[in-house]
This record gives sequence, structure tokens and C-alpha cells, in this order.
Amino acid sequence: MKPYVILIGSASGVGKSTIAAEISKKLNIKYLIETDFIREIVRGVIGSDYAPALHKSSYDAYTTLRDTFNFESETKLIEAGFEEHASFVIPAIEKVISRSVKDKDSIVIEGVHLIPGLINTKQFEDLANIYFFILTADEQQHKERFIQRAMAIKRGGAQLDYFKENRIINDDLIQKANLLSIPVINNNNKDDTIKKMLQYINEVSQLVYLKHSIDDIDKEREIITKYGGRITDISYYIPNFKEPLTRIVTNYDDNENADNFIDTIEHESQQKESLETLYKLSNNIHSHHIYAPDKNSLDNIIRELKEQGLLYDKKNIKN
Repeated sequence: MKPYVILIGSASGVGKSTIAAEISKKLNIKYLIETDFIREIVRGVIGSDYAPALHKSSYDAYTTLRDTFNFESETKLIEAGFEEHASFVIPAIEKVISRSVKDKDSIVIEGVHLIPGLINTKQFEDLANIYFFILTADEQQHKERFIQRAMAIKRGGAQLDYFKENRIINDDLIQKANLLSIPVINNNNKDDTIKKMLQYINEVSQLVYLKHSIDDIDKEREIITKYGGRITDISYYIPNFKEPLTRIVTNYDDNENADNFIDTIEHESQQKESLETLYKLSNNIHSHHIYAPDKNSLDNIIRELKEQGLLYDKKNIKN
């Protein structure tokens, strides 16, 4: 059996350490490592004269950059400093993963240095079950957690002074995760966050073909999410096209995002017309990779899609 490699990233103060400890306990994984500890080892090897960003924190590393005039905004500068800081730590993180996988030991790694697109997880996919999560929190809750943590450990005031920078890092991680279809989980409630992460880890999937108009998009989503399911893509099958038109779907199981999408379709005529045109060109035929917490849930989703007349037989697709 392949070992688990579970990566949990977020900006400082979102609550990833608590979540990582709980996930490690739930899955009986004995190795749990914070990237801050890995960073300290790297700092012992590379001095501040050669890597000043490394010897700063993730949120103020931008203050060491020399070419600040090359950045179009303060946000871009802060993001660049953050990436510069993390870039020294990521090779060491990959070495830790490599050793864990080689020894067939499962591991949970958490930390701000886990940046989607910079850490190369593909190299381990054949040897381990890789799961990458980015945690987030709304701004007010994020600030409250900063204060609570500072009071608990009787330090952390500097981080409060850099709260704006931490929010920029939070937004940057979300944007990068969405581009790569890495799950972004709003850590509003510890139990809900753990439940959702375990669903991703234990879930099963199937490619399902559907046929319906845009008027039934909400019905389709209600059926899928009712059983804890989600989709990761949508492919439109247009006659005479060699390949389907496919786009990635992120945060499908986020009610707020879904409601905003449905509201856009209903109230913005241009968006609705564009989607209607795509559905018309594909004769309302499309497919999704549907993920569910377990096989029973997936079977229930497919059964109800069929009962509602939304399921379509792949054999009828003509190119």
C-alpha cells in the first residue's frame, strides 16, 4: 500500500497546525512536520548574507528585495518576497517527502512554505497518495486567531503588525491553488474542516455523462452535493470537434461560490447567453468527474441523476 503524503498550507494564523495535528491523529500518521523547523535547518546552512529573505519571516521577506522598483504594486512585491523566502525551504521539504516515500512512511507536513506550483508533488505521485490542501479564513476570523495565538504564547505582536501582508499571502495561496485545482478549505470550524479533508482523502470518483439545459444546472448541483459530492471539471461534446472543450471547476462544494454562479446566470444576460450558446452547440451534452465520500454516496448520486432524467449514455455521443 502506498503511503500518504498530506500537505497543508496556509498563511500564518489560519489554524493549519491544529488541523494538521487532528488529521495526523485521525489517520494514525506518526510523522508530522512543520515547515518552520525545516526552514531553521536550512538557515543553519545558508547565511543571511547569501539569502536575506530566508532569514526573514514569510510576511516581511519582501523588505530584503533589492529590485523593489520592478514591481507594479505593493501586493506584487509582498508576493515576490514570500516566494523568495519559500524557495529556499521547498527543496528541503521535497527531500523530506522523498525520504518518507522511500521508507514507505506516511507523513503530514504543514506550513506557509507549501506554495502550489512551486513544490513539485508530481515526482511522488507514482509512489505515494499525495493530498495537498490550502486553508483559509475570512479576514475578521483570521485577525481574531492572530490575537488569540499571541495571547496564548505571549508573543506574536510582530505578526499583528504585518496582518495586511499575511492577508496578501492568504489571497496569493488561494489564487495559485485554484489555478492548479488544489482544494481550498475555509477553516471556519475545525470539525467541518477535518471532515471535508477526510472526504477528499477517502473519496471515490467516476466520469459521468449528462444531458440537460442550463435551467437544470442548479438541480444537478443539488443532487451531487446532497450526498457530499463534488465535480472537478466539465467537458462539452461539440459535434465535429476531435476533443471535448474542457474547463476545470474549483470550489464546487462551496455554497457561496455556487450561489454566486447561479445568481450570475439568472441576472446577467450576457453570461447566460454565452453559456446557453455553449450548451446549444454541444446539444446540452457534457460530462463531469464526480467525486463522492464513498462508493455508496457515488451510487446514490448517479441513481438520482438518472431518476431526474439528467444522465446520458456515452454511446450516443457522435463526433
